[in-house]
Amino acid sequence: MIEKFSFTGEDFKVAMSFESWKIGLLRYSQRFSKFDRLERHLLTDEAFILLSGTAVLYTDKEQIEMQQNIVYNIPKAEWHHITVSKDATVMVVENASTCDDNTEIKFL
Repeated sequence: MIEKFSFTGEDFKVAMSFESWKIGLLRYSQRFSKFDRLERHLLTDEAFILLSGTAVLYTDKEQIEMQQNIVYNIPKAEWHHITVSKDATVMVVENASTCDDNTEIKFL
């Protein structure tokens, strides 16, 4: 049986989780509207794929205007943040254990 998941709300929602990985959908919200913080995940890489709209991916060393259908990987422990347009949807793929307990945030 094929399962389907969607998310049309704001912010970030895990769409599905399976064994050691999860896929989330990220959409516009106050948190993703401005570059005012960086975060890093201490145990896992995190991949971003722009599906629609526009988005900018930041690290503490660079910023990249994302292109649709390209996988952008942030290695574990790399400081990063993403901002998105109001019409954007970004797929996020990461380890299922990624959570606040193994994520650090610093506000700019």
